[in-house]
Amino acid sequence: MEQIKENDMERKTPYYVIHKNELDNNFEKLKEALERHWNNYIIGYSYKTNALPWIIKHFDSLGCFAETVSEDEYNLAKLIGVPKNKIIYNGPIKTKESFIEALKNDCIVNIDSQREIEWLSEIELEKIKVGIRVNFDIEKMCPGHSQCGEEGGRFGFCYENGEFEKVIKKLKKRNIKISGIHLHTSSKSRGVEVYRAIAEMACCIQRKYKLELDYVDVGGGFFGGLPSKPQFEDYILSMASILAKYFDVNKTKLIVEPGMAVIGAPVSYVTSVIDVKDTEYNRFVITDGTRTSIDPLMTKSAYFHSFEMNEKRQLHPKQVICGYTCMEHDRIFEEKNGPMLKPGDKIEYKKVGAYTMCLTPLFIKYFPDVYVEDGTNIKLVRKAWGPEEYIINSIIGE
Repeated sequence: MEQIKENDMERKTPYYVIHKNELDNNFEKLKEALERHWNNYIIGYSYKTNALPWIIKHFDSLGCFAETVSEDEYNLAKLIGVPKNKIIYNGPIKTKESFIEALKNDCIVNIDSQREIEWLSEIELEKIKVGIRVNFDIEKMCPGHSQCGEEGGRFGFCYENGEFEKVIKKLKKRNIKISGIHLHTSSKSRGVEVYRAIAEMACCIQRKYKLELDYVDVGGGFFGGLPSKPQFEDYILSMASILAKYFDVNKTKLIVEPGMAVIGAPVSYVTSVIDVKDTEYNRFVITDGTRTSIDPLMTKSAYFHSFEMNEKRQLHPKQVICGYTCMEHDRIFEEKNGPMLKPGDKIEYKKVGAYTMCLTPLFIKYFPDVYVEDGTNIKLVRKAWGPEEYIINSIIGE
């Protein structure tokens, strides 16, 4: 069992730790896979997954584009210094002002709504180029893998009912260059076959419409940093072998938009046991952490975790590890036949960097500290919020 470093004991729990070396090593594996199989690529880090300023600045330093899906994310990228032409702007909720600005700044913009098509007529540019988000039936291609099932997803212009073709015709009529296609789809399996299907759909579109595309954007959603799951090599090789049939690697870039794949694994959440109580049916272990900080949507049933304690303990048949909130469903996991926990013991939850900090609610307690561990050095990159930080931008009184 991996032990938390002794100097971590001095830090006030709960807190997150970003393990920088693990992050960088995992990211390097993604780059290596791309360089081996499609050495004309862009990695766009998915801001929605975790937009902690240190994280997005670090990915910028690694050469990533900023993959954004709202005006706030778009402006955040500019605020931290991302070059204007290294921003990818996706999603259906762009504002008119940011949409037009992004096109003028030569950002990669993938349209995802009818109103964006209307806005294009108001742009005074000699040459306008956009990508198109494609909505296609991934469930038909990969039965049982789609997150939405037979109902289908809500993003992009539908290929099957002809909406995608209508958009192509509208853009061509206005002499707007179609620079790329965006094919991200939500998969519950994250299996390699899903990405193979994405590549096949890209080829299908190219075969039918013969577009001169600058890029094919396959989105994100793949596994990363988990030895038991598909590796970057598996995903990239499977897509590249199919894309090569209809696209020239020297002319068409492959865009990937990882989020969880690069930031999920290298982040931990450290908590302390503050109380233990026995009831008629259970032994409850109360901690100063909460399930909402590692699983905000409460969809998981198990977590990577380890204990840190100063002595050997007797085993207990069942302990229910709980969070600090007053909600009964803040029961994080059951420890069966594990060491009897006591106040002061530490519990570290691993691989919790994705969709945690960005979804943590301001409920009962506020945002915790965040540290970056770089070898033997640990530094604070976000100070915990208290009541003062919570009300700083509030208007109090009449």
